[in-house]
Amino acid sequence: MDADGVLAGLDPEQRAVAEAVRGPVCVLAGAGTGKTRAITHRIAYATLTGVVSPQRVLAVTFTNRAAGELRGRLRALGAPGVQARTFHAAALRQLIYFWPKVVGGEPPKIIQSKIGLVADAARACRLSYGKTDLRDVAGEIEWAKVTQNRPEDYPGAVVLARRKATVDPVDVARVYSMYETLRRERNLLDFEGMLELTAAVLTEHPEVARQVRDQYRYFVVDEFQDVNPLQKLLLDTWLGERKELCVVGDPSQTIYSFTGASPDHLLGFPPNTPAPRWWKLVRDYRSTPQVVRLANAVLEKAPGEKLALVAQRPDGPPPVYAEYDDEVSEADEVARRARKLIEAGAPAREIAVLFRINAQSELYEQAFADAGLPYVVRGAERFFERPAVREAVVRLRGAVRSVDAETEGLGLIATVRHVLSGAGFSDQAPEGTGAARERWESLTAIVQLAEDIASDDPSAGLEQFVAELEERAAAQHAPPLEGVTLASLHAAKGLEWDAVFLVGLVDGTLPIIYAETPAQIEEERRLLYVGVTRAREHLTLSWALARSPGGRKSRRPSRFLDGLAPQTTTHTPARVERTKRPVVSRGPQPCRICGRPLTAALERKLGRCEGCPADLDEALFARLREWRLGIAQEQKVPAYVVFTDATLQAIAERRPGSEADLAAISGIGKTKLDRYGQAVLSLCLDASAPA
Repeated sequence: MDADGVLAGLDPEQRAVAEAVRGPVCVLAGAGTGKTRAITHRIAYATLTGVVSPQRVLAVTFTNRAAGELRGRLRALGAPGVQARTFHAAALRQLIYFWPKVVGGEPPKIIQSKIGLVADAARACRLSYGKTDLRDVAGEIEWAKVTQNRPEDYPGAVVLARRKATVDPVDVARVYSMYETLRRERNLLDFEGMLELTAAVLTEHPEVARQVRDQYRYFVVDEFQDVNPLQKLLLDTWLGERKELCVVGDPSQTIYSFTGASPDHLLGFPPNTPAPRWWKLVRDYRSTPQVVRLANAVLEKAPGEKLALVAQRPDGPPPVYAEYDDEVSEADEVARRARKLIEAGAPAREIAVLFRINAQSELYEQAFADAGLPYVVRGAERFFERPAVREAVVRLRGAVRSVDAETEGLGLIATVRHVLSGAGFSDQAPEGTGAARERWESLTAIVQLAEDIASDDPSAGLEQFVAELEERAAAQHAPPLEGVTLASLHAAKGLEWDAVFLVGLVDGTLPIIYAETPAQIEEERRLLYVGVTRAREHLTLSWALARSPGGRKSRRPSRFLDGLAPQTTTHTPARVERTKRPVVSRGPQPCRICGRPLTAALERKLGRCEGCPADLDEALFARLREWRLGIAQEQKVPAYVVFTDATLQAIAERRPGSEADLAAISGIGKTKLDRYGQAVLSLCLDASAPA
């Protein structure tokens, strides 16, 4: 592609950004406005017009996924030599390279998680913490390090920042001090230390700084509103006195202040420069006008700089507001709506359920399992570290070296499917939801990636595909897994789906109960904005009046919905649906054995505490599994689509004698009762008949 071709197809604002090849440049880019397109075309245009060579460019992102996407787009635009890395990846690369020259000896080992070292430090301080407290202390140490606060400064810094610490700040300071001592003794380095040490090496060794600044002369930083003080320090060290910096961000998507991020770096950019070049991108190409109107309305009452988005897509359905009696009803109905979308042709991976805190995930995992729908919890184990994925890459790498008569001429997709069939891939998903299912999903994701690459480049071969896999593995840039995404609002940033369900929208959850200051409340509002702007077309916002079935309906919808949801206004083009669920008790479901209130999803399904003794009819359980397998084969669906193992276990324990008894078991709704009820009751009746 030539320089003129790079500019073709850009809107006026995107083109202006692409042509602004000399820094400093600041781009305020709203959600869905094509910021990645603008900055990649700017880099490509600068390299193709001779302003800078690709090898002299460093594009900095915050996630491996974003870095991988930048590299892919730049390759397609004719700038394959550009380095696109996260702050941490770029710092580590430089530190490893210069370590023998400036320090010598064995380089420190990088800590992937602070938890183990924090636990050791706590024990050395004679403090006893559970897992939750250890995570909180690790988070506080991370915050202290990115904001450049030493252990002795931490308690005062917490007060000044009005930070809510769940652990005594004095104790945190003691653990933090011991953590640093143990880290140095064991020659370990955490991610924050990596950034700090890289900046120190460049500052204290002028020859190193000259070499790095000669290598990288042209910088682009994405999501600049998320930069924390330590990352800003390293960026300034990379730059020196030069001004060739382009930053891109959106102050309305600042949602990481708890990690030390601040939009001040973006809104105050660039300091000490009399005539900065600013551009705004507001044309939203992602979402329908109905979604965009709601996104703008969410921010209407927010103070400070914000971008009013202008929708570019055709009209779509209005957002749906749904109110439920309890969280179980909410989760079940979201699963039902997701099923309707899938049955209408929507790919499962184009649907997401987003919530404020990770603890909300369990209900939706259970609801989707009960509904027989595939789902993926974002933030779980790294994709390329899964044994099945490692094995698949080895098999594909071997296939490149030894193309046989069976695979030659098959094409990329057929070849990948053939090679991975030996690792367990098939068109039919396995039964259950355990390790076999995860293995199949992992292999399926690799096959889908092959299909995507072949679609973009029909001439792509296996060697090119393996190279793409290896590059993605190095950057931890995982392909999308086939299944409805369950994710926190924080984890969803930077992603998008055709259909989004924003759930649990009640005061105390969004905004979270510990958000007290005006600044904290506004960050919670921005979280809702981020959630809304993830949706391309279908958007549902829901809340439950009580936590458990039959509980007191004392909750109120999030204050951020005031004036937006129809029950608080008359002019919003949306609809509210109130879904009722029969109340069978006046409180949380009790254990049928000990009477304790049941809260975990599996316990509610079984009707008892997990630790309480159960009278499982093993013969009935075996017959139910055999019957389920036959039905699944007949209908050509995975067995768990009929009933999950947990549901069959609950049936075999409770041995229902009527449709009412069967319907009382969690996971057996009207559809499954109508479809399978009589068959299941017949099996139960046979089990109870005398021999």
